[in-house]
Amino acid sequence: MTQVRETCSFRPGEVILYPGVPGPRDRVFQVLKGLVRLEAVDPEGNALTLRLVRPGGFFGEEALLGLERAHFAEAVTEVELLPLPQEPDPETLKALAVHLAQALAEGYRRIERLATQRLKNRMAAALLELMDTPLAREEEGKIVLRATHDELAAAVGSVRETVTKVIGELAREGYIRSGYGKITLLDLKGLRELAQSRGEGR
Repeated sequence: MTQVRETCSFRPGEVILYPGVPGPRDRVFQVLKGLVRLEAVDPEGNALTLRLVRPGGFFGEEALLGLERAHFAEAVTEVELLPLPQEPDPETLKALAVHLAQALAEGYRRIERLATQRLKNRMAAALLELMDTPLAREEEGKIVLRATHDELAAAVGSVRETVTKVIGELAREGYIRSGYGKITLLDLKGLRELAQSRGEGR
């Protein structure tokens, strides 16, 4: 007989895990629904998105080894999570290992972009990444992202004021249309070219 495990839910903006704080949530979680953001926050309150965890992905892997958490985990949308048992079965551990390998590769790409690309190009890459999350939906044949300038700043390692200028530049050049709390992607081909460039393009 298959054992039914209880899930837990969190609202948008709710912090799921805190760095250095053990407690009843000190587990490994699998995302069943929604989007979770892992981020580092400096003493001045500036945030940097480390990775986004989509449905099927895992986070909180430090708990498997009894390590102290170093980062925040926050619900970006309504999320439903499945806490893993203290000793997961081999298939779950294999899925977790695959996810972590993919997350590590994604982390390498983020580091490379931070070190080698101009902000405008990093922004294009971040917008394209958000297309594959619950923050994206299709409206009138276009992809619309629900994201604030603060969230985008955390995604590209910058500050809101600078990101607002870059968003305005992308809008003037016809890549996107920016509205209150949402961004419509108008030129996906152009955004992909920007994301793959170091900054010498148009």
